[in-house]
Amino acid sequence: MNILEALKTTDHQLPEKYKTMSVEEMENRVREIKQKFGEKLFIPGHHYQKDEVIQFADATGDSLQLAQESAANTLAEYIVFCGVHFMAETADILTTPEQVVILPDMRAGCSMADMADIHQTQRAWEKLMNLFGDTILPLTYVNSTAAIKAFCGSYGGATVTSSNATSMVAWAFTQKERILFLPDQHLGRNTAFDLGVPLDQMAIWDPIKDVLEYDGNIEDVKVILWKGHCSVHENFTVQNIATVRAEKPDMNIIVHPECSREVVALSDYAGSTKYIIDTIEKAEAGSKWAIGTEMNLVKRIISNHPDKEIISLNPHMCPCLTMNRIDLPHLLWSLETLEAGEVKNQIKVEKSIADNAILALNRMLERPN
Repeated sequence: MNILEALKTTDHQLPEKYKTMSVEEMENRVREIKQKFGEKLFIPGHHYQKDEVIQFADATGDSLQLAQESAANTLAEYIVFCGVHFMAETADILTTPEQVVILPDMRAGCSMADMADIHQTQRAWEKLMNLFGDTILPLTYVNSTAAIKAFCGSYGGATVTSSNATSMVAWAFTQKERILFLPDQHLGRNTAFDLGVPLDQMAIWDPIKDVLEYDGNIEDVKVILWKGHCSVHENFTVQNIATVRAEKPDMNIIVHPECSREVVALSDYAGSTKYIIDTIEKAEAGSKWAIGTEMNLVKRIISNHPDKEIISLNPHMCPCLTMNRIDLPHLLWSLETLEAGEVKNQIKVEKSIADNAILALNRMLERPN
């Protein structure tokens, strides 16, 4: 059952009793169930999750890292993935058929991943083949659906993370003359630019209009960027940077490469979530930082580093709304249904899709960063 089919049912909805339980009661029940299941239960928690959930995570990290840790945890029969849908899909792809992957709330999707569905991608590919011939290699950010990963796998392409995007794009150019980068245009643009591809050699594919947006000679196009973005990171602006520079000129600005090219260019540092965490960790006491990434993580970094002055680059930024759908009540509900011998909100990727998605993932994992 895919996410759309599941959302048409009623059994994904949180029962009323969880809306009236106290926080203390819910926390005690989660601890009790975790202790009862022991090694049979594994709870990975993404960096962007709320503290009420992260406190119970057996591992925290980025999406691919958590999927890999889930696969490595062979004793776990149940993996309750505290993240979003595409992350749970990747965990299901990498784990064994006997392991059950559960998403506590099926509404926890990703707006970026949803900006590239397989039907749009297949239409785009046909038109791009007509325009450019067999000169394009597809790459997809791991923040994409299993079907998009499978598409890339079936056409010789690969997945990328924000940590290894540079090495993967460089590899892609050894395979084909051009790349199609899905679904985040900003990560694709920033990565290709850092590798020396001029902005005027980058085109944009608009999946809504089914057209290539490019003003020059299309023979000059080297990178085709899917018109998608992260709704969180796109809200960091050039004006945010100007404000920080004016009010706190000695403050370092560090952002995620899902931010726009203009924001990344004006920042002092840019890199993956892990890069941001590690950079702040290694920074001197008393140093000052404005961070351009998801607010739950920024707040956690601030809490973990009282010896530094840290703010969000955008003081009005909201947490990732879809990620926040995974909360303490939904986590407890998932665990109590398991305790009762039931499985709700299981994420299961079809074998044909999983097999091709594995090809794309392995092409990335087999290469040095």
